[in-house]
Amino acid sequence: MLHVYRQVAGLRRVSPVVLAFKRENPDRFPFPNIRLVKRSRLRWLRRVWNVQIRKTPQQAYRTELNSIRRLLSAEGCELLHIYFGNNGVFWLPLLRQSPVPVIVSFHGADVHTKVGSKTARRMLAELFDRSAGILARSKSLGAALTELGCPPSKISIQHAGIPLNTFRFAQRPKPANGAWQFLQACRLIEKKGLNSTLHAFAIFSEKHPHARLTIAGEGPLRESLEQLAIKLDVADRVFFAGFVNQATLLTLYQSSHLFVHPSEKPPDGDREGIPNSLLEAMATGLPCVATTHGGIPEAVIHMKSGILVNESDREAINHWLERLVCDDALREDLGRGAAAAVKANFDLADQIRQLEDFYLRVASLHRQSLTGKNSHA
Repeated sequence: MLHVYRQVAGLRRVSPVVLAFKRENPDRFPFPNIRLVKRSRLRWLRRVWNVQIRKTPQQAYRTELNSIRRLLSAEGCELLHIYFGNNGVFWLPLLRQSPVPVIVSFHGADVHTKVGSKTARRMLAELFDRSAGILARSKSLGAALTELGCPPSKISIQHAGIPLNTFRFAQRPKPANGAWQFLQACRLIEKKGLNSTLHAFAIFSEKHPHARLTIAGEGPLRESLEQLAIKLDVADRVFFAGFVNQATLLTLYQSSHLFVHPSEKPPDGDREGIPNSLLEAMATGLPCVATTHGGIPEAVIHMKSGILVNESDREAINHWLERLVCDDALREDLGRGAAAAVKANFDLADQIRQLEDFYLRVASLHRQSLTGKNSHA
């Protein structure tokens, strides 16, 4: 994921080594220090036994544990950061005898999905207990982790940072002939509220036939969303861009007039941290209409840095689209407020410094504990 890559590649006061089962997309993520963990040849059995029969989270086998221990030792690692809570549960057998302190970061979907069984809850409780620290991408996710049993004292908030040297503020003149350009950029999944976006846009376009909506991203809902656009009679005004690279996405931010991101909670309990695309759009000064979902209200303050509506409220989304295209001063104020909010709270450089501080503090405490044990021996 791009936000993880940005975080790892930006570290300066520590020397990161990435441990992974395989390397993917080296052209997009050209990080040099990657070491491959050996996968067990019996992982197919793990999928069948744990996922299909026992319906419990998968965990690492001995071959994988031995491999990652050897790599930690060979690289002289003083700390292990596991991204995503489900990976933390997978590596729980390592945490029980880890040679270094382990921290685990939670990002959104890994908080409430697949934790319904007693076994999964027990594993999660042990993960909290054995971790040296837990990072959450938003305060709302931190609260959710507390509800799941994580001691608040173990939780630190670590936002995904935005590179402000790339996502710069840009002025947006009012379009001629009502040719408003709307944008939503995300993975095409249920929690992103794309159905609400299309319904609201369909209502808006009845009065503004020259308006256009771009949906950038891929995902399992693409075909059904394209069919919905046809059903709503807006297929000729909705462009499904598919996956776009960062340069193209930046151009879309700068050429759009409003950003729409009406996230909502799906039946499986999945929820947002704070969407990266929302923060990127805000950093460029793009006024946003979003929902009071997950961590979004931690970035968007209603009428100051954007517009917030209730989840699944299509009429409210349309109301604010109408109001914003008619109120030039409000659009400009919200765009400037959005850029200021990202600069104050989500600057990548600041977030990396905070992460490095956290790493160094945990590693120092571990070294002190080892010194204490040796002095007593």
